[in-house]
This record gives sequence, structure tokens and C-alpha cells, in this order.
Amino acid sequence: MSELWRLSAAELAGLVKTRNVSAREAALSALERLDAVNPKVNAVVAHRPELVLEQADNVDRAIARGEDPGPLAGVPVTTKINTDHAGFATTNGTRLQENLVAQTNSPAVDNLTKAGAVLLGRSNSPTFALRWFTSNQVHGRTLNPRNAKLTPGGSTGGGAAAVTAGIGQLALGTDIGGSLRYPAYACGVHGLRPTFGRVPAFNASSPERAIGAQLMSATGPIARTVQDLRLGLAALAAADLRDPWYMPMPLEGRAVPLHAAICLRPGGLQIAKEVEDALLDAARRLVDAGWTVEEIDDVPAIREAAQLQERLWLGDGFAALADMVASDGDPGAHSVVAAARLKVKDLPADVISRSLVRRTTLLRQWRLFLDQYAVVLMPVSSELPFPDDLDMQGAAGFDRVWEAQLTMRALPAMGLPGLAVTTQLVDGVPVGVQIVAAHFREDLCLLAGEAIEARGTPASPVDPDC
Repeated sequence: MSELWRLSAAELAGLVKTRNVSAREAALSALERLDAVNPKVNAVVAHRPELVLEQADNVDRAIARGEDPGPLAGVPVTTKINTDHAGFATTNGTRLQENLVAQTNSPAVDNLTKAGAVLLGRSNSPTFALRWFTSNQVHGRTLNPRNAKLTPGGSTGGGAAAVTAGIGQLALGTDIGGSLRYPAYACGVHGLRPTFGRVPAFNASSPERAIGAQLMSATGPIARTVQDLRLGLAALAAADLRDPWYMPMPLEGRAVPLHAAICLRPGGLQIAKEVEDALLDAARRLVDAGWTVEEIDDVPAIREAAQLQERLWLGDGFAALADMVASDGDPGAHSVVAAARLKVKDLPADVISRSLVRRTTLLRQWRLFLDQYAVVLMPVSSELPFPDDLDMQGAAGFDRVWEAQLTMRALPAMGLPGLAVTTQLVDGVPVGVQIVAAHFREDLCLLAGEAIEARGTPASPVDPDC
């Protein structure tokens, strides 16, 4: 069977488990695709073909012994350069960590392996994962496979570009301010930020993160189908004692009425017509699928939540981050730090304590709000995907990007799940919607996402337009 790289993860795993296709055949197909298109997009920045084939052979041997290989049997998956993958450097896109070789896997990478996935290679990310654009001085620039003039998103830009170009069925990523959702949006695929505590995370190669980052970061999948996100989440969410924040919650919650809200302009956000059209179209698709949809004027305190995210992220350890960025010398990271410096210069000494207290209030407001709806539709970004490096085009460019990403910045402050679903192309440019649900109700995000996806054009792998 040729071009196995075109299949979904669910399709490929089914063929491997029934021995219609071997995991080695799937791995060889993935490696062939990587060799053919990765030089055009630079999505994968490190891989070792012999290790890929060794993993695939292990899956095939397990199946031959009559063992269950796992739900991702033989599925090629990329891992992000800010996540420990044993034997590879956790560079995080900085020259300061070029030689920081992980001795053990992070919990998420271990969970993928236990689920039968074949780890294909390392996907690119901006320096210190600081941007919604993907370039650094270690691995270079990643291009959007659909349009090289547009950002592939960030910080999981390499992962989204890989999935879009058919380099692996799934990509592992992280999200503290849109780093799973925005790359999926920019590349025209799907990305899930799970609830904080859903997927265990830990990098043994690095010091413990500041408390704000710990409370807001999430690890999750990017894929071309929503069904594959389900598979990826189920694999990633296995327990691991190394993460004290991990919560062993069921993947399926209680049944609720299929009642959705749609908020076009949360916090007064001004959105492009194409974004509004995509949201209204997604709402119509939900109605066609049997949902009721209620348009609402706003959601609770989303601008305050975004400010809270800034304070929890920047209020502790900013000076050390600024020093590392200065030492690395990456111009993109420097532009972020320069703009962030203005936001932190007047913060009180007890900013983290105050922010955590206020976070409790916002959590209460959002829990009560989300109890009224199964899901809420809102923009991923207020604009279509940005021209690459827009955040480096002076203060006006940076401020435009910062404002456009309001919803993605706000939701991590409450630890909420969010799903970016691609819906269509507008003159070749991807657009989509964001689906938000209550804590640990990723199942509702995915249910709505599947309904929207089923009534549109599937996201298929593309030959890079670069």
C-alpha cells in the first residue's frame, strides 16, 4: 500500500493492528515523506531513521506475539524541541541548550510510546517558545506549508507544519498562550489544548518552572482529524507520578444538552469579516448536527483573564528570562522581551500572590458560566494567519499581534480546555474557530469539533507551497 502517510492516525493504527500493513511499512512511508518535503518547510529539525525503524519493528514484534500494541500502533508522531525525548537535545530553540541532551522521556513522550506510537523526529519551535512565529538560531525558520509568506504559528509551529505536510499523523505540542491552538489555526489543521492537569508533564533536563507557568501550561496533540485528536488525548492522558498536578479524570463526562453559545467579539475584540463568517458558519453546522446555538454578547472578564495570564507568566522570573534571551541573541525573542518589559516594570512585589487570589474569582465565574453551555464558540484569533514575523515590525506590529490573540492568552489563566478547528480556506488562507468547554470536558469540545468538521472539507495533507 503506497502513501501511508496520507492516512489518518485512526486508519493507520487499524491497518497495523490487523496486520494489513506493518508498522515498518508505515515508518518507511513517513521517512520517505519527511525526506521529500521537510527540506522545503524545516518542520522537523532532528530525526534518526534507524531509531524510527527500530521502534516500528518493536510494534510489529508485539503484534506477532499476540500483544495489544496500543491505540496508536505504528502511528508516526513528532515531538517538540521543548519536551524531553531521550537521546535528543531539549534545545527549546536556544543556543544555550544545544547540548542539553535528555536522558529520559517526558511523561507525554513515554505515554505515546506506551500507546504504540513511533516517534518520528523533533519539531521546531521559536526560542524559549516565546512567539506565535517559528524561527530560532539553532534550527532556523519553519515555513507554513500552505503559504510561505504566512506564519506557521508558534510555538508548536514545527509540529503543525509537519502534520499539514504529511510528516506524521500527530504532533506533540505545548500551550501556555495559544501554542497548540494557533499553529493549528495558521496551518489549517486541528489542535487541542487540554485542561490543565489532564496530561502529565515534566522535563527532568530542566529546573522546575515558576509557579505561574506550571499552572497554565498544557501538553496536547495536533492532527488532521478530530478523531485523531481523541486518540492522541487518550494516549497522552495516562497517569504519571512525576507530575504532581496530574488529575486522573475520566475522558468522557456526564451527558449534557447539546446547547452551545457563540461569542463573536469577546471582550469587545474587533474581528475580521472572514473570522466572523467562519464562526457563523460553524454555528450553522452545529445546528445542522442537532445542537441549539445561542448568540451571547460577551464572556466573563476575558480581558482581565488575559492580563492575569501576563502577570502569572511574567511576574516571576522575568529578569532571568530576559538575561537568557540577551545571551542567546535571537531577535524574535528579543522583540517579545522588549515589549514584555513594559508590562512588568510597574508590577507590585506581591504580584503572584495577588494574581493567584484573583484567579480563584475568575475560575468561579467561568465555572458558573460554562455550566450553562456544553461549549462556547469564539475566535481563535481576531485575524487570518499573520504575515510571518509581524511581531517584529515595530511596536505597532507587536501590539496588533498581542491584541489579536486575546482569547488564546486568556484561557490558560483558568486552565480551561480549548480546541482550534479548521473550517475552510479563504483564497488559500486557513481560518477556523475555537471551541471552549468546562474543565476536563475535552469530550464536549471534540464532540462539537467533529460535528463542525463533518460538515466541511476534511483537512488533507498538502504538498508544501514553498
